[in-house]
Amino acid sequence: MPLNFYSILAATFVSLIVGFVWYNPKVFGTIWMNETGMTHEKARQSNMLKVFSLTIFYSFLISLILSTIVIHQIGALGMIGGPDNVAKALPSYAAFIGDYGNAFRSFQHGALHGFFTGLFFVLPITAINSLFEQKSWKYILVTSGYWMVSLTIMGAIICGWK
Repeated sequence: MPLNFYSILAATFVSLIVGFVWYNPKVFGTIWMNETGMTHEKARQSNMLKVFSLTIFYSFLISLILSTIVIHQIGALGMIGGPDNVAKALPSYAAFIGDYGNAFRSFQHGALHGFFTGLFFVLPITAINSLFEQKSWKYILVTSGYWMVSLTIMGAIICGWK
């Protein structure tokens, strides 16, 4: 049950694609700009190579850790000490993977866990930071909503693409 590196790479770019749509002025971009005080002039001053490069890097890290959340078999692999110990594992590990190696490996199941990660992890973190930063609930919902949608799609790709 090796990890599908292509699914990790594909999921990495989801945050950019969803961001292009989500933060479009016709969707939530205008609300986000108003709530953050961002202007078009200020946005143009950004080093976009740096912004997009770091976005891809951080999204890759998110995709890697998300795989451990949406693919349950990784937990079984962890119980034997990782991929280097598969050959030394007890026969029960091979039997378990033989019986359940593809259990809950679907796009729908990955989407469910991706969404729950956004709802129960990202939303509270965003809300806590935003409350101390005195940001509005509009900001909290737009930002958390973006991550819930992104993580839902990322989880679906990572879990469903075997």
